Amino acid sequence: MTVDSSARPGRPRSEQSRSAVVRATSELLHEVGLRAMTTEQIAARSGASKATIYKWWPNKYGVAVDAFFSELQADSPDPDTGSARTDFSVWLRGLCHFYTGPSGRVFAQLVGEAQFDPEVADVLREGLIRSRRAVLASIWERGVARGELRDDIDPDVAVDLLIGPALYRLMAGHAGLDDATADAIVDAAIRGLSR
Repeated sequence: MTVDSSARPGRPRSEQSRSAVVRATSELLHEVGLRAMTTEQIAARSGASKATIYKWWPNKYGVAVDAFFSELQADSPDPDTGSARTDFSVWLRGLCHFYTGPSGRVFAQLVGEAQFDPEVADVLREGLIRSRRAVLASIWERGVARGELRDDIDPDVAVDLLIGPALYRLMAGHAGLDDATADAIVDAAIRGLSR
């Protein structure tokens, strides 16, 4: 969840209403795109009022991040297979699946919008990027604890090495993002990161 509803005044959010707003946002993102989507459209499609949406999310970008977070959770969970290499590969395959699915281009739009709007950048960083990096940091920590990965490498740099190539391919569109690509990225990174 992107926004801590306990920090906002008023009644706690209804899970049914939250789901309806997130679902409506997902649909609109695919139909009209991030820039064209409005809070009015989200409210009309979800059945929630604009006031309710603004009470729970700071803006349409906050709702969009929640929608992406829900999809990414399904595509890229923390697998915890007992092998750092396998965990990274499963996770990155899920990310590539997300990037090449209907939400990939919309996610690229959100990243692009964040370059010009500090509020969007903050919502994206706090609501989505930190949580995804946390999964990879957990995989990293388990791998170091098991002696699979080097303990003298900055975990943030290791995470960047794993995420960066897939994000670059999404944004530049110069090469594919399939399971074989995910495995190749992980294999190349692991050669430098493992003991």
